[in-house]
Amino acid sequence: MARARMMLAAAAAVAAAFALPAMLRAQPAQPTPGAKPEMMENCPGLVARGMPHAIPASLKSDEARINYVGHSTFLIESPRGMKIATDYNDYVKPRALPDIVTMNYAHSTHFTDNPGPGIKHVLRGWGSSPDKPARHDLNAGDVRVRNVPTNIRSYMSGGTERHGNSIFIFELANLCIAHLGHLHHTLNQQQLNEMGRVDVVLFPVDGGVTLDHDGMIEVLQALKAPLVIPMHFFSTYSLRGFMDRVREKSFETAIHDVGTTVVSKTTLPGKPTMRVLPGRAF
Repeated sequence: MARARMMLAAAAAVAAAFALPAMLRAQPAQPTPGAKPEMMENCPGLVARGMPHAIPASLKSDEARINYVGHSTFLIESPRGMKIATDYNDYVKPRALPDIVTMNYAHSTHFTDNPGPGIKHVLRGWGSSPDKPARHDLNAGDVRVRNVPTNIRSYMSGGTERHGNSIFIFELANLCIAHLGHLHHTLNQQQLNEMGRVDVVLFPVDGGVTLDHDGMIEVLQALKAPLVIPMHFFSTYSLRGFMDRVREKSFETAIHDVGTTVVSKTTLPGKPTMRVLPGRAF
């Protein structure tokens, strides 16, 4: 993948140096023709409503386990034991071999050209060209995975690269979990409609390389998820600064002692809550 190799060298040098220009927040990805206005639905198209045939002792049929590996990588486990790794890359990996991996293109720490032959499903969040966004709708076991394309900043030209990132939606255990990837701009109504109402949002909180804190708070308020889990933070200063900001917006905040949490529809918080999971330093 020649295009990906060109980005590898540039990404590391510029990742911490650039703040997002204001123009990105005004340039969300173009609406997708034929997309349905489904924001009123709770994560449209849920497939994992039936009882699993075999349930691991540690998870009930309506539960999902979210493990924070580090950076922007989570390992999400379904009741039937399906394993999903987000923003799978060469630097931060889960110990368990995932069945499904998702990737994004903004930096080499969010994708790999060599995911490994043992991984059954590799979902890249960018298409063959800016005019051909990635479109995924995968059903595997008791999991459905789909994506909503968004734009990224081009660190080569300083402009906007259309459809270089995807928000991935994971539907399992009657839950909808959204991983925002390397989000660089707020979301338009078309994108919110495609996502539908989500239960859990995994979102970047660095405040500069991805979307700034004001923009990220706007996104979280628009999504209205009861549980939000931060990722992609490079210092406790940035993380705690964001926690202070969301408390002002009536979010509860809590720091977990361990890097894993089990969620279900019935145990979701009654009011918007930011739950911090410890992960590998990166």
